[in-house]
Amino acid sequence: MALQALQSSGVAFRKILSHFPEELSLAFAYGSGVYRQVGPSSDQKNAMLDFVFTVDDPVTWHSKNLKKNWNHYSFLKVLGPKIITTIQNNYGAGVYYNPLIMCDGRLIKYGVISTNSLIEDLLNWNNLYVAGRLQKPVKIIAMNENVALRSALDKNLKSAVTTAFLMLPESFSEEDLFIEIAGLSYSGDFRMVVGEDKTKVLNIVKPNIAHFRELYGNILQENPQVVYKIQHGRLEIDKSPEGQFTQLMTLPKTLQQQINHI
Repeated sequence: MALQALQSSGVAFRKILSHFPEELSLAFAYGSGVYRQVGPSSDQKNAMLDFVFTVDDPVTWHSKNLKKNWNHYSFLKVLGPKIITTIQNNYGAGVYYNPLIMCDGRLIKYGVISTNSLIEDLLNWNNLYVAGRLQKPVKIIAMNENVALRSALDKNLKSAVTTAFLMLPESFSEEDLFIEIAGLSYSGDFRMVVGEDKTKVLNIVKPNIAHFRELYGNILQENPQVVYKIQHGRLEIDKSPEGQFTQLMTLPKTLQQQINHI
């Protein structure tokens, strides 16, 4: 799997992870505190570290985490792990965040999502929140042997490539491709128009071309519709009606439904 190429051996991340219950199907760090960005988020040393923890049983995990890290939670902690999990599952993107936490001398925030919810998002792009983050380079800190999750992670990357292909011309550069992919999760995001850096996508991609290449290289080389000229950083794709129809049929379910309503 392409994601395995970006697994982190960083002691700092593992030390932070040791403060939390161990029952994780996937844990990853993302954002400007992990991978260098240009612009306002370029201060990597002092940037907040962002984590997502994926758990099979959120009620049990929150119960254990409340015992270990009671002060991480808002007033909702007095309502108990079942209510926290209900809020996590039924509001927003299926993620419960504890922000602005000091851990091992670093400011962090961490989100908790159920394994089933993540798999659904990876396969169908229900909201493209966590799935969108996993389309960009992340640091995988822990991952178990859940075959369905690993397959969904790989499918999410392939779906991102296919969607980007449909928006690109017949010939383009690696950077063009990675900019389209990185921008998928920001499509329609009002923050990209008002109140947030409009060049955020460029700031993510330009310093991290090598990491994007490592994440997507195998997928591009194995795709029968692509001519990938690695040494030149160029790609050519099949833009015939038949080729584009094939690409459309492999898009995630939610995206296909949105296209059908256009």
